[in-house]
Amino acid sequence: MIPSHHRNPGQGVPPRKKIQLSYVIRDEVERFHRSGVNSLKFDPLLDRLYSAGRDSVIRMWDVENRHDCYIMSMEHHNDWVNDIVACCDGKTLISASSDTTVKVWNAHKGFCMSTLRTHKDYVKALAYAKDKEHVASAGLDKAIYLWDVNTLTALTASNNTVTTSNLPGSKDSIYSIAMNNSGSIVVSGSTDRLIRVWDPRSCQRLMKLRGHTDNIKALVLNKDGSQCLSGSSDGTIKLWSLGQQRCVATYKIHTEGVWSIQTNESFTSMYSGGRDGKLWATDIRNPDNRTLICQESSPILKVELGSVESNSIWVATSESSIHNWSLKPEQCGSGGGDDDVVSKRVSSSSPSSSPSSFTPKLLKTIKGGPAIKQYTVLSDKRHILTKDSDGHMAIYDALTAMKVEDLKNEDYDEVVKSRSKMLFIPNWFTVDLKIGLLMLHLDEADCFQAWVSAADVGLELPDEASEQKVNLGSLTLQALLENWPPARSQSDTNEIDCLDKRPINNFFSVPTHTPIIFSDVGGRTNLRVTCRDTGSDVEQNLLGESVPQWVTDVVVQKIQPPLTKIAFSLLPYCGPATKNVVPQLKKERLSANDMIQIKKVIEHVWDKMLGQCVDNGMAVDEGAAAATHLQSDEKVDILCNDQVLDVNMDLRTVKHFIWKQASDLVLYYRISNEKTSTTC
Repeated sequence: MIPSHHRNPGQGVPPRKKIQLSYVIRDEVERFHRSGVNSLKFDPLLDRLYSAGRDSVIRMWDVENRHDCYIMSMEHHNDWVNDIVACCDGKTLISASSDTTVKVWNAHKGFCMSTLRTHKDYVKALAYAKDKEHVASAGLDKAIYLWDVNTLTALTASNNTVTTSNLPGSKDSIYSIAMNNSGSIVVSGSTDRLIRVWDPRSCQRLMKLRGHTDNIKALVLNKDGSQCLSGSSDGTIKLWSLGQQRCVATYKIHTEGVWSIQTNESFTSMYSGGRDGKLWATDIRNPDNRTLICQESSPILKVELGSVESNSIWVATSESSIHNWSLKPEQCGSGGGDDDVVSKRVSSSSPSSSPSSFTPKLLKTIKGGPAIKQYTVLSDKRHILTKDSDGHMAIYDALTAMKVEDLKNEDYDEVVKSRSKMLFIPNWFTVDLKIGLLMLHLDEADCFQAWVSAADVGLELPDEASEQKVNLGSLTLQALLENWPPARSQSDTNEIDCLDKRPINNFFSVPTHTPIIFSDVGGRTNLRVTCRDTGSDVEQNLLGESVPQWVTDVVVQKIQPPLTKIAFSLLPYCGPATKNVVPQLKKERLSANDMIQIKKVIEHVWDKMLGQCVDNGMAVDEGAAAATHLQSDEKVDILCNDQVLDVNMDLRTVKHFIWKQASDLVLYYRISNEKTSTTC
């Protein structure tokens, strides 16, 4: 494997963490969410809805457009976007992600202004103090950070150092956080079932509130910070008086965990959803007055009130579509505000019953797309068979980062079987489906394992290289960083200007919109950039700091990875009992390139074992003479586990499919002809 080197040897710089490179196979414009929507934020000034997807993308929607409400995608995260808040009268958007970052966006133009890397683990929740323009962020690193939004908007990609306040003392991962408008109170909910209350001005914890029996997933404060609503995975909602430091009411509305709560401006009505897929509107002062707004087919992850005029609520679930439900109690002839939906309804005290006087009305659906749920890497270690949440199957190419075929009305297992060959190629990438798309990870340990014959993986060959050997990992890295200036020599640069532009690896390129992510192995993200942007001046310094040495060795220095060797022994074959008959024979331990075919081993047998060739100095891994002195009716067979091997089979395929042992491969040879089948 290619050795890693430190960038500044001898300068006392500690070794960097192991870095992996990942890339996503996707369309240039991903208009639809995949794999669920975690958060919503409605901008009443522009009638825009922002949605934060598990596919790592934030999308902007014009909810008044009846035909196509999609406006744009905001792409810079590379893992679930867990929460978003709109600040500065909707001009700025802040997002929190499982990629451990908080990002600051120009909400109207949709570009990322800066990335905050203070958190050390998933960032799960954000809170916003409107009057003070402060944002709080929290997550699985148990930390809460306070940010001045006006400071954040002045940051740039290269100057993003910012002083933050930290609220210390949380003992467990934080899944929910809330702040009142004036920024005088912060509350956080954790897996330890406690609500902690903080004074952000002094960064001191004021109290702990106990009462829930499971993780606290949703928190809402009233304007002055005197009351708090909490929703928990224990299925209850609790109302807390912070002045009295106690729970003053418990609402048992849902049959399963409560994951999202929103209230009206006056803090008199609450809207709650969760694991049971039900959206309830409840009168906080009289909880017997509640209305079942809708029953979703999947768990509700977020609810967000729409415009006052529409009197509606947006609902996001673990599926990819977003629904807008009416809150108007039209069946009773009322045309009032959002309080009417609960004040005019008197439902049963049972949380599972639905008032017969209110019929759910779906006003609008923002359609989502299917998420890839199942995959199989085919035997050529190039193509990937997938099946999505709609049951559709497709074939993707790991080399060119594209979908190459849609499959219809075919059985998944039959497709795998029909496209499998007895050809063993080592794994050189891993697949991640977390974002609903194919994300492929390359790391130093495995990336260069797959040396193959170009013909075996269907690559178009130059005329002069009929048996060219290629390394799939090297080719892919070169294609991904094709536009990065250090990757091109002067001759490469001159070729770019030619009409007949050739890929830098001589075989293929990847779509320029393909995202590339550099991250610590099992850890945080260092940089996300598209293939296209690797050629921009803005990204040069960032790439120089992020690209690991094992990648630059191949892409910049053009160093080829070493071939993989395989150890094996050759013995004469004396029938099925050979293992017992010749244990006393000394096994000559040989070593060869694991791609060597059995026909080369046959040449070695004639050359070394049977003395048929003149050039006795030739080594097996260098190849032997093409011609052997066989008589017309004689041939050499190579066997493994009593099975005669195909002359075109390579050693690693034999070991994987036939030998099937971790120990060194043992092969046997025999001379056979039409009259006799075995010679010892």
